[in-house]
Amino acid sequence: MEMTALGHHLLPIIPTERGLTIAGTRISLYDILDLLAANYTPLLIRERLNLSDGQIHAALFYIEKNRDLLNVEYQKVLQTRQEIRRYWQERNHDHFSLIAEIPQKSGQEALWGKLEEEKAQRALKISPLKP
Repeated sequence: MEMTALGHHLLPIIPTERGLTIAGTRISLYDILDLLAANYTPLLIRERLNLSDGQIHAALFYIEKNRDLLNVEYQKVLQTRQEIRRYWQERNHDHFSLIAEIPQKSGQEALWGKLEEEKAQRALKISPLKP
């Protein structure tokens, strides 16, 4: 397994097709940068991503030592994410519009009402990356 060395420490940060990743996980440094941007503390990041103390410290150390390079790469990642999101929204717009026009079967109004209520409750619980 390839690892990146900085100073006297051997850090478990490896390059993958997803970008720089914590070895043994699918967690990229961009995931950690997202949480830092959302004002998560290192402890909350460690808990949310189920990382060990060593993994979170290694990731934060690597980010700090390579901040300029990572910020440039991170901006590219954010732009790519936005382009992908826009692509899928445009691609699925017509499909979702057609689905919305399908009339509900009679006798299922209560079920649809309950479904809409549950969706609204779920949307409140799943606010993006709030601590």
